[in-house]
Amino acid sequence: MREVQLGSHTVKSHGVAVARTHMHDWLILVLLVVIEVILYVVHPFYRFIGKDMMTDLRYPLKSNTVPVWAVPMYAILLPMVIFLVVYFRRRDIYDLHHAILGLLYSVLVTAVITDSIKNAVGRPRPDFFWRCFPDGKDVYDQLGNVICHGDKNVIKEGHKSFPSGHTSWSFAGLSFLSLYLSGKIKVFDRRGHVAKLCIIFFPLLVACLVGISRVDDYWHHWQDVFAGGLLGLVIATFCYLQFFPPPYHPQGWGPYAYFKVLEESRGSAQASTTINSLNSDARENEEEERNGFMGLYLAHNSSLPMENQDIEEGRK
Repeated sequence: MREVQLGSHTVKSHGVAVARTHMHDWLILVLLVVIEVILYVVHPFYRFIGKDMMTDLRYPLKSNTVPVWAVPMYAILLPMVIFLVVYFRRRDIYDLHHAILGLLYSVLVTAVITDSIKNAVGRPRPDFFWRCFPDGKDVYDQLGNVICHGDKNVIKEGHKSFPSGHTSWSFAGLSFLSLYLSGKIKVFDRRGHVAKLCIIFFPLLVACLVGISRVDDYWHHWQDVFAGGLLGLVIATFCYLQFFPPPYHPQGWGPYAYFKVLEESRGSAQASTTINSLNSDARENEEEERNGFMGLYLAHNSSLPMENQDIEEGRK
């Protein structure tokens, strides 16, 4: 059997087999999407917000510096484009499949955890006053809790401050990309190429700037951004290590699945070589035995005329 070499696994040759092997993983991803949609629709916890608390919640209501639609563009689509570039260069479907699968798990698990915490905590955003009282006239009930008269959807969104979704999504996608790139360009090969560090730090810098913009826009408190960034970074690391060796590992440039197939191929090739060798030895032994029997037969037949000749001479 021919040993599997890098670049021999394409979408055409191995794509269907890889997809079938990980069918249950893709089904779980679909389930995570459904859970995320439900969490987005669910009403968050409306905690008590008194008049004295409004002092820290009077920041102006601004639009997002980073729009919501832009987050999946740079956190999901951009890494996928880079994965495709690597695939067209190396032709390894295992690398492409596991990179996309790991990225989607990183982002979706982060999203589910983020929105679950958002709905459970119900922390008001720094601009909650203007969400609750768009005309600037605050109203409270007998217990001192707010009686909002703004847009219901705007108020609902105002109770989803902790943790920052923009930040957690950004770190989940871009941290995974940084880990992926660090393995591909062998950042930790001990050769001292600092330029490689700049490449893997750039996605993390973008994620940090997104988090800072959330504070600048008064959509989040700094604690929200810190928690969201930490959450996304940790989950991205776990999801990456599920499919790839650590970037500092000698085999950190490829997924576990590739090396597993390579090892199986080598084992099969070695077993095939051993079997062929045994068959060859068996054939040689059979040939030697056949030649031995043939030699005895010829020797026996050649002795018969001599015996007959001796008998004739004796008679004479």
